[in-house]
Amino acid sequence: MNFKRKNIKKQQCEAIVGPQCGNAVLRGAHVYAPGIVSASKFMKAGDVISVYSDIKGKCKKGAKEFDGTKVFLGNGISELSRKEIFSGLPALKGMGIRMTEPVYLSPSFDNVLPRYLFLQNLPSAVVTHVLNPQPGEKILDLCAAPGGKTTHIAALMHDQGEVIALDKIFNKVEKIKQNALLLGLNSIRAFCFDGTKAIKLDMVDTEGEPPFLPETFDRILLDAPCSGMGQRPNMACTWSLKEVASYQPLQRKLFTVAVQLLKPGGVLVYSTCTITLAENEEQVAWALTKFPCLQLQPQKPQIGGEGMRGAGLSCEQLKQLQRFDPSAVPLPDTDIDSLRETRREDMLQLANKDSIGFFIAKFVKSKST
Repeated sequence: MNFKRKNIKKQQCEAIVGPQCGNAVLRGAHVYAPGIVSASKFMKAGDVISVYSDIKGKCKKGAKEFDGTKVFLGNGISELSRKEIFSGLPALKGMGIRMTEPVYLSPSFDNVLPRYLFLQNLPSAVVTHVLNPQPGEKILDLCAAPGGKTTHIAALMHDQGEVIALDKIFNKVEKIKQNALLLGLNSIRAFCFDGTKAIKLDMVDTEGEPPFLPETFDRILLDAPCSGMGQRPNMACTWSLKEVASYQPLQRKLFTVAVQLLKPGGVLVYSTCTITLAENEEQVAWALTKFPCLQLQPQKPQIGGEGMRGAGLSCEQLKQLQRFDPSAVPLPDTDIDSLRETRREDMLQLANKDSIGFFIAKFVKSKST
């Protein structure tokens, strides 16, 4: 939420952090030493520091000053001196600056009740409810890392059934396993495997490991790799047209595999954390033409807006989609004092608008294919 502090006095002593570190600070994090790119010449431990994000990545490591494009993130107390940060010794991993006056009042939830809570954005939680997994079913999370939706699926099933999670990056798969263990979820099995190759071609059962035989799963979540243009906060725009265009073919490969792996009568939910027409509504239009066995379905809960025009979908079909697009809704800055006057209904409406960009489509595979 956009709860902004006002009238923070900027300090002469400055530190510059990279855009990813800047994103974390906006979410409530402190500044850790590896994220500091530049610091004022005489900065020492205990100094009050103004922290800025270098949103274009132009600041040189170890610089003593920086006049490029930067965004003010707030003030904090330095835990280390400039000399300690840029000593040339193996990279420091501890806290570099403890944020005391961040621009946005966003408390950190890192390691808060880790066995009971898993923090997710609103649309990420909605998509799993749209999938509506049931106890005893066999569910596939085709592109599962980092596992927030995987663990949510298992929780909604009361940990009864089987949840298969695939991702092709080993460290991310290990993170899924750690989260499942931490939350005490025994129904999750995570594999390091390329989802585009998850369909078994020789019809020999591999005893529950990928690749899988056709029509194996009751429900499939395809939270596809995408351009990520809906991610917030984001301190830098680094997308190229070539990079954005590269996602559509990959999404279609994964979608084709998902349709083959889905049982007749099964549910397929396709989602992205981006706002482009090409990765969202155009993919739905393509899928409905490519796979006559698929029917678009209404979603519950329906919190986001309807789909975007331009992909040839009917008005009725657009209403069955769910799009969260904060760029389409102008939001005023909200300070902490104004929130005391806000009605609960207005707060809910603001929460639904002030979310990450996200897209959800739900399909059912007909029983006569």
